[in-house]
Amino acid sequence: MIEKIEVLWYINLNKQPKQIKINQNASLGVKKMLAEERHAMIEEIVNRNKSVSINELCQMLNSSVSTMRRDLNTLAEQGKLIKVHGGAISKNEKFTFHEENIKEKERLYTEEKIAIAKYAASLVEEGDFIFLDAGTTTEKMIEFLPQKNVTFVTNAFIHTKKLAESGFKVYIPGGEIKLSTEAIVGAECVMTLSNYHFTKSFLGVNGISISGGFSTPDINEAKVKSTVISTSINAYVLADHSKFDRIATATFSPLNKATIITDRLIDCSYMDYTLVKEVMKDDLYRNI
Repeated sequence: MIEKIEVLWYINLNKQPKQIKINQNASLGVKKMLAEERHAMIEEIVNRNKSVSINELCQMLNSSVSTMRRDLNTLAEQGKLIKVHGGAISKNEKFTFHEENIKEKERLYTEEKIAIAKYAASLVEEGDFIFLDAGTTTEKMIEFLPQKNVTFVTNAFIHTKKLAESGFKVYIPGGEIKLSTEAIVGAECVMTLSNYHFTKSFLGVNGISISGGFSTPDINEAKVKSTVISTSINAYVLADHSKFDRIATATFSPLNKATIITDRLIDCSYMDYTLVKEVMKDDLYRNI
């Protein structure tokens, strides 16, 4: 399991641009820097930036690749960071492999999900062609949708009936049914969705992190989500605050490819990477 995650992070560290900040005076006398001093600087850099590659560390600390690898191994053994293929990530980010089923998810953060759903529904406009992802927050959007000429595509068979009962035109792709999330996934689903051009898409997520982007525990669901984002003019990820600083098995998009709609943002550094809307600041979207 660890080996697979390391490969995933090698890809992500090379694709996602990051702003690495370090004191300009840090390179002075760096060749004579003691290992303890270098370790302290590496730990500070990783914690500040959430993730960093070996090449970036080499440039900042004027050190060789072999030295950086030894340093990262030492710090990982001391439990001060997580070493991954090609770099390191902060211990503050948590890996998550378990995914609750729909019944379990429905009981979590209900007020926050309703506020997020209300705001997301308010973004729907006349003539939109929308993808609505499977999930409990996206499902809550349906009761707040405006009565407009809007067409939906959804991979959630539960959403299909509710949308149709609300008077919307609905399409559902073929594929394999994943019962735990009540979602349609698989190669046929991805192929169908790749032919569409959405004005907006609303997606669920399991983990959001600066180093890992948007992630989910299921590789097949990740393929569906990444395909939809690539074919959407505007993509929105709906996530309560518990999803932040978490990393699931498969990354489906870097942060800058979608706007985040959340109840509240604990770490404002996410705003350096993408647009974030905090809906619990607006009384209009609260569940009163």
